[in-house]
Amino acid sequence: MKKTTGNRPGRPARLSRELIVEAALRGDVETLTMRELASRLGVSHSSLYRWVPDRDGVLDLVSEVMVERLLPEGEPGADDWREWLARLARSMRDEFLAVPGYAAHVARPHRHHPESFGRLRERVVTAFRAAGAGETDAELSWQVFGFGVVRWLGAAGNEPGEPSFEVFLETLLRGLPVRSG
Repeated sequence: MKKTTGNRPGRPARLSRELIVEAALRGDVETLTMRELASRLGVSHSSLYRWVPDRDGVLDLVSEVMVERLLPEGEPGADDWREWLARLARSMRDEFLAVPGYAAHVARPHRHHPESFGRLRERVVTAFRAAGAGETDAELSWQVFGFGVVRWLGAAGNEPGEPSFEVFLETLLRGLPVRSG
């Protein structure tokens, strides 16, 4: 009996994870609709639903790609954890602000993709652990760092006299990690 690989004869797939994400990133993710995305991809609306269940599924794919793009190489260590976090924050700034609506979307309360943002959280907690923070303080520091950077990016350019990102980042990192008790 011949084993099947799951591929069916016929036309090759016109969609892929990469194509869907690339098309989603070409416009404002805040106002993105499944019909608009299908149109950008040149496929039927029902074809798109074979790849992703809904708009949240598209945003999950976008989050996966964003986290892959912005995580710095290597593990943060005791000597370079601040520099590692600064590289991460600058990468977040560059990637989030390059996509219209993405920083504002991430800054608002919503369901984050558990795997991609879990990877991000894990790496940032590792940086704070390398800085000497205990587990509880490392988790609190992740929350302060993540919330601070994302909120700054979500409001970027909307506040008169707001500090530059570099001033904000330097001040934030100077106060981290959190030291409880």
